[in-house]
Amino acid sequence: MPFSLFPRMKTFTVAVEKDEETGLYVAQCLEIPQAISQGATEEEAIRNVKEAIELALEHLGERVAKGKKTVEVAIE
Repeated sequence: MPFSLFPRMKTFTVAVEKDEETGLYVAQCLEIPQAISQGATEEEAIRNVKEAIELALEHLGERVAKGKKTVEVAIE
């Protein structure tokens, strides 16, 4: 079974806004800031950011699987 950083998390918060210069919609995952994408419509941007989230999680999982030390940190 492959390593998963978020084994129970299936939903993420995504901020979507229209870029006034390009006219494109930009979508960014707030939990994984490097997961960002765009699209001609809001729906397309959301579809694209889903793929970006999957790829970011895969990349992060590969880094952890290679022996990177991980710790859990709680904030209040």
